[in-house]
Parts: sequence; structure tokens; C-alpha cells
Amino acid sequence: MKLKDRVAIITGGGRGIGEAIALEMAREGANLTLVSRTFQEVESVAKSAKKYGVAALPIGGDISEEKAVEEAIKRTIEKYSKIDILVNCAGVLGPIGRFDQNDWREWVYTLNVNFFGSLMFIRKVIPHMIERKYGKIINLSGGGSTSPLPNFTAYGVSKVAIVRMTETLAQEYKDFNIDINAIAPGAVNTKMFDQMLAAGEDAGKDYLKKMLVQKESGGTPRRLAAKLAVYLASPDSDGLTGKLISAPWDDWKNFKVGQNRGVSKSPLYTLRRIDNMQFFEKKD
Repeated sequence: MKLKDRVAIITGGGRGIGEAIALEMAREGANLTLVSRTFQEVESVAKSAKKYGVAALPIGGDISEEKAVEEAIKRTIEKYSKIDILVNCAGVLGPIGRFDQNDWREWVYTLNVNFFGSLMFIRKVIPHMIERKYGKIINLSGGGSTSPLPNFTAYGVSKVAIVRMTETLAQEYKDFNIDINAIAPGAVNTKMFDQMLAAGEDAGKDYLKKMLVQKESGGTPRRLAAKLAVYLASPDSDGLTGKLISAPWDDWKNFKVGQNRGVSKSPLYTLRRIDNMQFFEKKD
């Protein structure tokens, strides 16, 4: 069991990819704190997780509110006495349609949840990890982080901000043995996907066509992202930090990792402008 006796906080752990990650980590022996705005959802997932013989603490709270974040961390420490893993999976889709026609308050709220909520959780958790000189932080990125996402500006901007935050904080905290990475889960059919599909042509004609194909194909299995999260939370990935890794497209199962070798040292899996000068040696 790769995560036996580890303690993981998972935001957005009540459904979709967050639920899949919670159950996969429970299978691997992790004790859980599950956070969601809808308590009934995390309560249900916690019951399922306990079937694997682990402890699971469900907490209702909005991660865009500082008091809710502090309460979740306080209760986790009281129950388990430590925090080994943080998975920032909570997110909202935000307004759909042309940017100047979006509801501004809804646009800002999307950033408050998707980006600032994740950042606040890291800010509150990381002192505990520094004290123990160990930690694994996994952020959910994906859609809009590496290419434009028209008609979903708030969501896309929040996701690319997650990646740059991941890269920057990874450098700040690597000397404390804290690995910070981001996951691109792929085209997963979730409740959020249903919202996007229901928007119809407000999502853009081209994007709507892609979503219809995704619906027909079934999309990327959510358990694939969950297995990647387990890998990034386990000792198998020690020393791998500051990366954006695609669950369906990157060969992460065969990564060679460590502080100074393989993928860890490579500029790949990051947001960089490749100019064939800074990152590649010239050949005669």
C-alpha cells in the first residue's frame, strides 16, 4: 500500500475527479479529510472510503473563505496529528460565453475558488509540512492551462495560474522536501462537463462539437487521474516537483525521477517558451 498511514486533505472530494482520487488513495492506505461545499457529498464518499479500512473525515466548507480553510486544517491536525498530502481539486466552471458579457462577480468568484482557494490551502498547510520537512501537494489544472479556452475565460485563466503557482512554489519549497505538482486529468465526463455541454453554442460551435464527441466516446476515465495523484503522493515520485503532468498523454508510469536526474531535471512538463537556445544544446 503506497500511502499507508499517510494523511491526505482532498478538496472537492465529494464527486467527480476528487471522489475518484479520494477512493484511490483510500485503497492505497491513506487516511483522508474530504472538503466540499456540499457536506452530504463528502459524507457519502467518506463512508465509501472507510470500507478500505482507513479513517475519513468529511467537512463542509467553501474553500474561498479563509475561516473554512483554517477549520479544515485544524480539524485534520486534531484527528490525525499531521498532514502529508494536499490535493487541491475543488473548482467551479464559472461564467460561459463572451468575456465582456460575463457576470463580473461570477468571474471573480471563479478565481477565488479555483486559484485563490487552492493557494490559501497551500499557505495554511505548508507550515506543517515545513516543520516535518516532508509534503506532497497536488493541484488540478487542465483545460485552458496550455492553450486558449475561448468562452471560458475565468476557468481557463484560473487553471493556467494554478500551473505557474505550482512551478514557482515548487522552487521555493524544494529544500524542505516538499514536492508540488499539477495534474491535467484529460477530457473527463463530470458534472462540470455536463454544465459545459448544457451551455450549447455559448460554449462556442467548435468546442461544442468536441464535447459531443467526448460525450459519445465516454471521455478519459477519471480513475486515470486518480492513479496519477497516487503516484505523485507516493515515495515513487520523491524529488519530482514543479511539473504539469497529463494523466492520459504523458508517460508518467515510466518516469525516472530524483532531484538531479531524468524528468526532475528536464524543462519538459512546464510552462516554458522553448526557443531552441536556452533548453537545447546546439549541435555542430
